[in-house]
Amino acid sequence: MLDSVTFYLLPFSFTLLVACVMSCLVSALFLYMNIRTINQAMRHPYLKRYRWEQMPATVKLTITLDYFLRLMFPRGKFWVCGQANRLLADIDPRDIPLRVRWPVVGFWGGCFLGILSMLVLWLMILITMN
Repeated sequence: MLDSVTFYLLPFSFTLLVACVMSCLVSALFLYMNIRTINQAMRHPYLKRYRWEQMPATVKLTITLDYFLRLMFPRGKFWVCGQANRLLADIDPRDIPLRVRWPVVGFWGGCFLGILSMLVLWLMILITMN
């Protein structure tokens, strides 16, 4: 029984991992090229104090993660989702155009789904090694 599941799950998780990497790379390229319009549309409060170019990469990624969490979980009130929704409370995710939304969602969605598929891939490799 486990062999038949592993037979299908191992190549599927690898294919999903490759698709997530490609999605993340393409979305990161578009995110890099259109970050000014994305920041103008989302209006993060940190950008009122500092310019985008002044911030380190970790803060830039945190800002885009806040954008992702606000777009994907607009009613979340717990932990990181809640903090992102409190910071971006004046932004209605339905009013954000798709050309602004898809690079952010594609980048972070590809990262999180890729992490999940990588864990499944490692688990399937460990199961087949025995």
